[in-house]
Order: sequence, then structure tokens, then C-alpha cells
Amino acid sequence: MKRILTATLLALAAAGAFAQAKELKIGVIYDLTGPFAAGGSNASYLGTKYAIDMINERGGVEGWKIKPLYADAQSKADVAINEYERLVNQEKVDMIMGVFSSAHCVPMAQKAEAARKFMWANVCVASAVLKDKKMQYVFRAQVHSDQFGEASCSFLNEQAKARLGKEPKDLKVAVIYEDGPYGAGVASGNDSACKGHGMQVVLKEGYAATAPDLSPLITKLKRARPDVILHTGYNPDITLFLRQAKEQQLKWAALIGHGAGYGQFDKLYSTFKDEANFIYNVDPVGAQLLNPASLAPGLGDVVKEMVRRYKADVKADEIPPHLSMGFNQSWIFFTDVLPRAIKKYGGVDAEALRKAALETDIKVGGTIQGYGVKFNPAGHAMAGQNALSSPVVMQYNAQDTFIVWPTAIKTKDPVLPLPKGHAYSQ
Repeated sequence: MKRILTATLLALAAAGAFAQAKELKIGVIYDLTGPFAAGGSNASYLGTKYAIDMINERGGVEGWKIKPLYADAQSKADVAINEYERLVNQEKVDMIMGVFSSAHCVPMAQKAEAARKFMWANVCVASAVLKDKKMQYVFRAQVHSDQFGEASCSFLNEQAKARLGKEPKDLKVAVIYEDGPYGAGVASGNDSACKGHGMQVVLKEGYAATAPDLSPLITKLKRARPDVILHTGYNPDITLFLRQAKEQQLKWAALIGHGAGYGQFDKLYSTFKDEANFIYNVDPVGAQLLNPASLAPGLGDVVKEMVRRYKADVKADEIPPHLSMGFNQSWIFFTDVLPRAIKKYGGVDAEALRKAALETDIKVGGTIQGYGVKFNPAGHAMAGQNALSSPVVMQYNAQDTFIVWPTAIKTKDPVLPLPKGHAYSQ
């Protein structure tokens, strides 16, 4: 009886201690409904949620429990800003985290900076979020859009002669994109990088992500006759493009997407089946695709747990890279930045978090996506951006995903050009 009573008292004491633990209130904003949800935002949200849950299950951080307040931006910029205002002004959160769409991220980051509210951007990639903004309180460990544009062109430059039988100067490339900050940022990187390699950019054209008809764009592509199409868009407009391209018999040697809707291959495959095979995607790598031995000790087990939770929740075998993006950036904050802010700088106010973030120095292999983390300091053109982030080029085939670039970590050679008999093959 004494043992039972003692055990009960200890349990109650532990529960009471945890209940009295200090709390870090985080406003977590993602698109849980609307077109962006299926385009990667929901997977990003789940990655962030798993990281928070796992940290709290470990007892929190230095005596602090993480208290997330999740908000749905509904795939609308005005709703995203309203939710930001509510979380900051009414809920009095200590910081903001999350954000899928760059069109939401750009104005939100400016608001956070003006209010000196610490913001940790997990997924939005537009370089415009930080470029020339002189931010001090906004940080992003994620890859940025200039790197997306550079990666696809570098990949083509390496493969043009060997696989397409053309010198880079003879390769015709078309750049198409949704005309928000995300698409425009990637397209700008595509245009400058491909031209830098001497390629012919035969068409560069943007369109509204909500456009009901992309036939005029496809007509222009047919006239330009590109070998390769570089496309940046979300799930609905990508689906519309592929459907109308088939109807109008547009052909190509390769289609290279850049994150967002192209990171959700299960959605594309459910609509187009085998016609979606051999599409490329430039994205931060899905952690489950890396060799755990290349990561810091213990991170392989963290990846396994992330994947286990996702499969249990979603009941799907295809693991989108956005899951890793949401999780990885959150994990970096909770395991590196936050402990330093509490121990060295005395708490979780914006100044403590800012100083702690600027001292982050994670070597390559020290995150679940492989890249290291070191933030550009104040005064840098990309202040607050991780200088060590990097994307990869992946290719889909038979409902599987392979890394094809950089060569040092590739898991399979690229299929280039499209095989004969494919619906879009030239």
C-alpha cells in the first residue's frame, strides 16, 4: 500500500512540475485548407507538429514546454495576415513559425520585423522574403528560390551533352511559372543560371496560379519548341498544365518542377498515373531518401520516427519532401537555437532568440536533410538566411523517388530524355 501511495505521490508531483513548467507560446501558421494544403502545406504542418510533439514528449527544452497555437491560413494571403495579427496581438505568442506560401511569407516577415517579433520560417522559399530587406528578427534555415533556379540549370549543364546529345549552348529551355513571389523568384534564378551556362531561354512567361485556362501559354510553348521546360507552380495549376499540354500534344525531353505542387508526386500520380513518371523536382531532399550513415549520430532514428508518425496518420507510402522541411527547420530551432537562448541569453524573448540564432553553427550532415546551418549576419544582402542550405534534383518513376543530382549523393542515374512511348515524349 505504501509503495502504491508513494508512486502515486511521485506521479502527481511530476505532473504538477510539468504543469508549472514555463511555456513557449508559438503561433504556427500553415494552409490547412484550400489548394495549398494538398500542395505541400499539410505535410509541412504535420512535420512541424511531429517535431513539437517529440520535443514535448522528451520533457520540453531546458524546463520550457512548447505550446503551439495552430492557425489555418486557408490558402489566402489576407487570412494569413489576419491570423498573424490575431496570434501576436490577441494570443500574445512569443514567436511565429511555419508558413508555406511565399506570397504569405513576404508580407508576414515584414510585419514581424517591424514589430520586432521573432519569426522562424520553415518552408516558404522565395528569396524575396529576405533579400535586401535587412532583417534582424526573421530567420530561415530552409533553401531559397535562387538556389532552386540554379540547381535545375546546373543539372542540365552537366547532362546536356551526355544524355541529350547537345552542347549547353544548343539546348532550348522554356521557363514558366506562377507569378507570385515564389514562382517569380525561382524563374528569375532559372533565367539567369541557364543563360549563364550559355543555354537558349526561348520563352519566359508567368501566369496567375488561379488561371482557369493555360492554353495560350501552351500555344506559345509549341511555337518555341523547347527541349526542356522548367516549371514552378502549385498543385492545381500544374494539374491544369499537364492536362492541357496532353490535349494540345505539347512534347518535351524533360519537365523539371521546383517544389510546391511538384513535391506532391502522390497527387500527380493519382491523377495522371504512369504519365507522371520521369518528372523531375528540385527541392530540399526528403530525409528518408538519404543514407542515415551520412547524418550525425541519432538523426537516422529521428527520421524513422518522423516517417512512422506520418504513415500512421496519413496511411500513405509516398513521403513528400515537405514533411522533412516542416520537421527539419522546427527540429533545428528546438534542439539548437532555443536551448542556447534559454541557457546563454536568459529566456525566449525576441532578442534572446535572435542572438542565439546568429550563433548557430551546424556542420554538413548535422540536420535530417543533410545540409548545415549558419545564418547570414545583419547587413548581409540575405540577412537571416541559412548560408549552407541546398536543394537536390529528384526524379519520379513507378511511384518511387530517386536523387539524380548532385552526383555525389545520387541514388540513380536520370532518365533523360523521356523514353519513347511516353505521353509527352518528343
